[in-house]
Amino acid sequence: MTVKAGVNRTKGYTSQNLSNVAMSLTIYHVDAFSDSIFGGNPAAVCILPEPREDIWMQKLAQEMNLSETAFLQKRGDGFNLRWFTPLVEVDLCGHATLASAHILWEQGLLRADEAARFHTRSGLLKAERSGEWIELDFPALPDRKVRIPKGIAKAIGVRPRYLGRSRFDYVAEVESENTVRNIRPNFTLLSALPIRGLIVTAKAKTAPYDFVSRFFAPRAGINEDPVTGSSHSVLGPFWKGRLGKSELLGYQASKRGGVVRVRVGDRRVFIGGRAVTVFRAELKEQKPDPQVITSNRTES
Repeated sequence: MTVKAGVNRTKGYTSQNLSNVAMSLTIYHVDAFSDSIFGGNPAAVCILPEPREDIWMQKLAQEMNLSETAFLQKRGDGFNLRWFTPLVEVDLCGHATLASAHILWEQGLLRADEAARFHTRSGLLKAERSGEWIELDFPALPDRKVRIPKGIAKAIGVRPRYLGRSRFDYVAEVESENTVRNIRPNFTLLSALPIRGLIVTAKAKTAPYDFVSRFFAPRAGINEDPVTGSSHSVLGPFWKGRLGKSELLGYQASKRGGVVRVRVGDRRVFIGGRAVTVFRAELKEQKPDPQVITSNRTES
């Protein structure tokens, strides 16, 4: 489909009545890392016909109140892509990238056999379609072992058997899958940690999965993320080193839950998942009347 432009420039509008024209954009609500609605991780996707101010995008993300809202804008060799939580803009997001690629193919903005190319704060990211699955090409983010701060055990109620730090997050290995599932974090304590978020993981006991995980990021405005694509840029190299496998299947054990395929390459991690569109909506704005703005400024 063609997204309606933010400003109507059709012939016949004058400078006097243009201020009263309603502007509209289509917003898509997508459940990523799921093959059915009400599962996985929801993301909003907004395709912009022209650049918008950072504050406008942040306010829309607050209005959507999902873990991420993705903003796309076409460029010559792909799309610019930015991600906003309700609180901040982030440098890397997997599930909203998956949702964005899904919408581009679903709406016919890319051919089924055409790769999606996204220009982001984390460099060029790609997505390819394989049947019902989408595979993201992300940077590998291996962790390095660090000393366990006192606050970690208190924040999650268990002392990790291992703690590492990657570019954005801590990764904590705990004793068992049950431990991962039963953690009840203290989000106030977690938000005081000087990192984006905390990945908690363990070897899976439930077939067919290799590992399970959960992700907490209260500092970024997300207490628990339902399914986190970018955390698997860490978990892929992490579990490859422990299990000796480059192809892995992970389960993120949040309330909504989600399945993530992981393939570890040379300095890249390929993250696979499915996505489904839940609904589409139209955002309507009223273009400010310049005469009113001028009048207000004069009176002040």
